Amino acid sequence: MKLFKKENKDFKNDFSYLDEKNIYLDSACQSLRPEPVISALEKYYKEFNSCGERVKYKWGKITDEKVNLTREKVLDYLKLKKKDYFVSFTLNTTYGLNLILSQFDVKKAKIKEIITSNIEHNSPFLSSITFAKKNNLKRKVISRNSDGSINLNDINKNSLVVLNATSNIDGRTLKNIKEAIKDVHKKGGFIIIDAAQAMAHSKEILEKAEADAICFSAHKMYAPSLGGMVIRKDFVKYIDTSFIGGGMVDDVDLETYLLSSENKEHLYTKFESGLQAWGEIIALGEAISWLENIPKTTKETMLKNEKKIFEFFEKHGTTGEIDKNIEDRRSHKTKLHLLNYEPTSTMSFYVDGLDSHLLGEALAGEGIMVRTGYFCVHYYLDHEMHFPPLVRISLSYQNTPEQIDKLLQELEKVL
Repeated sequence: MKLFKKENKDFKNDFSYLDEKNIYLDSACQSLRPEPVISALEKYYKEFNSCGERVKYKWGKITDEKVNLTREKVLDYLKLKKKDYFVSFTLNTTYGLNLILSQFDVKKAKIKEIITSNIEHNSPFLSSITFAKKNNLKRKVISRNSDGSINLNDINKNSLVVLNATSNIDGRTLKNIKEAIKDVHKKGGFIIIDAAQAMAHSKEILEKAEADAICFSAHKMYAPSLGGMVIRKDFVKYIDTSFIGGGMVDDVDLETYLLSSENKEHLYTKFESGLQAWGEIIALGEAISWLENIPKTTKETMLKNEKKIFEFFEKHGTTGEIDKNIEDRRSHKTKLHLLNYEPTSTMSFYVDGLDSHLLGEALAGEGIMVRTGYFCVHYYLDHEMHFPPLVRISLSYQNTPEQIDKLLQELEKVL
């Protein structure tokens, strides 16, 4: 089945609803939605609003067909095989990670500790804390290298490993993700990937990455607010289902029930309790098609925008602050400090002597929308690296060179 269209020739019209005065640079939080995605969601509500997997009338059959197609698109997007993986939908990445960890059978899996890294978003960082406490396990926090990779000798035997594929601080990726997955499995462990920041702009590293589970947020990949989970089929036996309700059972007696996931064709129901966000799931399918057909020139423009911002910081300040200790950072005479050591779609910085939140407000006054603070990475940015609150610029495909010029002009005024 052909899941994707040809290159999108009408890309420039996909964000025509935007006021040219508004410069949105916060896609790491949630991306804007192109017209085809908005139309897909609107079409569901207007033309076949119905409950999936519950009805026999025409609208429901259309919903079922399109939802199943989205499941196929997710696997195809990541180049993973249907015979090995299935896709479940949930609220967001955080919810997906907690669904897995809260129901994971440690004894059956023979897990001795849980491992995460120091640059994780609070989603895996906090859930790994509660997992360790609940199961009376050791928790190990490893350091990531400046390029995002991990040292494989930091992984112990029989560990449950939870890592992000792409950082929401500076866009660095888990460069040795496939080697890490093989190493974890070789050592009798399991690995869960937080792919929230990778799915839209660095999904290449996820392709054929055969982790035990991959969790992501659709709202960071130009789709509506939704979560997705790509689960290895042979991983399911370690999940002791306790979060349960409608849509997950085929039969119920007074004290017993039969899970729909006992049927291998319906494994995805193991994580889908209650009525699902059918319209949002269908719109995710449209977003994936849209992403697969981004014009080459648009991708090139985004890379140029990244490079232009990075070169600005090289000229006016310092880069690679993420590699430096606090003494080295304080020794710089320049005021402008970029954490990144290379250009990415996500870049974070601070200005000595200027509160980042005030800078964020000043930029907002010029129509420039950025994120300020610690971006839900409190431990690493605040307590380990001792950075002040930061400003984060996160680019997306709708950003133009003119918008980046405007951003840099305003930053130059600050300097």
